[in-house]
Amino acid sequence: QVQLVESGGGLVQAGGSLRLSCAASGRTLTTYSMGWFRQAPGKEREFVAAITQIGGRTSYAGSLKGRCTISKDNAKNKAYLQMNSLKPEDTAVYYCAAKRSAGISSTAGTYDYWGQGTQVTVSS
Repeated sequence: QVQLVESGGGLVQAGGSLRLSCAASGRTLTTYSMGWFRQAPGKEREFVAAITQIGGRTSYAGSLKGRCTISKDNAKNKAYLQMNSLKPEDTAVYYCAAKRSAGISSTAGTYDYWGQGTQVTVSS
């Protein structure tokens, strides 16, 4: 069992940056691929970024590509999402997720564990 806790969300002006963290407990993240998803009010949860177990490969949603970076520190048992040039449409609850199976996935249903989310609000 893996417990995930996100932090780092908040209110930021358009054009600003935020670094989200995802702290894991219960198991080491070495054997888990990680993903970040987000859900805006009235919308479905959508893929943001993913990274493989040892961080060798990453994948990003088209809307955020070039503006965010996913990373993973297995020694600290944490994953991160650095977001830059934020836009009001990036406002959402951001979730981290862990996947036991190998490889990158942008599909929420393939992830086994989820955090409770952290709110990101971007003002115009």
